[in-house]
Amino acid sequence: MGTASSALLSVAAIGGLLVLAPESAHAQWWRGAPADFEECAAAAEKTSTKEEKTKKLSECNAKFAGRRKPGGGYTYYDFMQNRNFDIAGPNPTPEEQKKIDEEYIAYLERERRSSVASAALAAKQREEQQRQQLQQVALRSDVKVPVPVASPARQPPPPRTRSLGGCPKGTFSCDWPRLSAGINDLKKLFSPTPHKDKGKKS
Repeated sequence: MGTASSALLSVAAIGGLLVLAPESAHAQWWRGAPADFEECAAAAEKTSTKEEKTKKLSECNAKFAGRRKPGGGYTYYDFMQNRNFDIAGPNPTPEEQKKIDEEYIAYLERERRSSVASAALAAKQREEQQRQQLQQVALRSDVKVPVPVASPARQPPPPRTRSLGGCPKGTFSCDWPRLSAGINDLKKLFSPTPHKDKGKKS
């Protein structure tokens, strides 16, 4: 009976080893898989051909989104926001991914506001430039040189009124006949009138 029990135990042990063997092999395969992008990339570097290396690196990039940080932990680069996010493992967890998505929505809103503000500022600058250009054109096309005004001491005499005869009063040509007549009258006053009977002999 002891021999039979030993045989049964041996069969059970062998059966157990056969059952556990695939699990051990699977566990060994899992332990041999890369834990993060850096390990995966290091394994890809050992491939023999350039084409195989490129293919493996592409698979590593698709499998692992995070990258190791020098001080520990991982970082995830979101090219849509052009920024990095700290994550716990080689890939973002669902909670971490949700936070990244929320940040992206806020980023889009900031970009929208910035675009609206930039467009408004650009429109204001264009209006100011157009206003300045219009002012310059107006100044070039409507240049008015101020006429210098003479001082009161240098003001020309008021124009002389015309006499009844049609010549301007106060001019030599108009006043000469009157002056000439006056001179003749003076001559008559100071010149003795000759007697009509002077020269008659008595």
